[in-house]
Amino acid sequence: MTPISLFALAAAVASTVTASSNCTRDFLAKAAEQYVQAQTAGSPVLLSQILSPHAAYKENDMPLDVTKGVLSQAIKIDRTHRYYDTAQCGGLVELIAASPNATASGTPYLIHTRFLYGNGTADNITLIESVVTKPGDWAFNATGYLHYDGIESWPAIPVDQRDTRSVIQAAGDAYFDRFDNVSVVIPMASACARLEGGSYTARGNFSANTCDGYPSTILVTDRRYIVDEVYGVVDIFEGFPGLDRSVPKVAVPDSHLFRVENGKIRYIHTVSHCINYNCGLNSTTFGRRAFKSVGV
Repeated sequence: MTPISLFALAAAVASTVTASSNCTRDFLAKAAEQYVQAQTAGSPVLLSQILSPHAAYKENDMPLDVTKGVLSQAIKIDRTHRYYDTAQCGGLVELIAASPNATASGTPYLIHTRFLYGNGTADNITLIESVVTKPGDWAFNATGYLHYDGIESWPAIPVDQRDTRSVIQAAGDAYFDRFDNVSVVIPMASACARLEGGSYTARGNFSANTCDGYPSTILVTDRRYIVDEVYGVVDIFEGFPGLDRSVPKVAVPDSHLFRVENGKIRYIHTVSHCINYNCGLNSTTFGRRAFKSVGV
């Protein structure tokens, strides 16, 4: 792992998370809140007491000194969603910053951040990795993302209706397995909507499955998971080859967040980083018809 180069920032910072051998949802919620506070303030030092001295920090799959990354930039956050994986001792934060004054430079952001504690215990965070997207990334439209996210409902699932961890993860895996095997059957709800960077497949047709349109020759690898049974969520960080048409052989950094209800995919949120501006496509081509034609 690449050293995070953070502890030189401060000799001591009061921690709101206490190390524990028990990894609970409350414990992970406090860590997620510390991350959100650090991003809001643009002050990664706020994380120093919950990070391992040799923690890995990555943005868009690139190891980075956290003091030089997006965490060093204050961001006005409009909305977050937070999910917790007590089996792995980790979490996922979806961050939406759509306001014109989201940052000092006026740049909006959509960010998915995954964090893990070492060895599945609540000792110290050993990994923080983010898919960081902004204008010029796949179908980016933070205003649209915020709007369509706001009309969806992802409540906690009643205890007696919750799927198992394996069922939830299998649904997300089936989605990507289908990308290179047309015989795979994706467990899709009769009503499914996909939110990609700000473009929404449903667009008023909320009673239909609009999550269709898949490639058949793309192998999606390097999958990393956060699974939250309470909310029926699996987030998969992976490499998505072919998405950036300017470098078709490069697997671009991507995060797909799935909501699974009764074993079937109900909602999908995606953020995808382009290697080159607009992933080699003219910005005017982004939209529902373009997505179907390119099979994303």
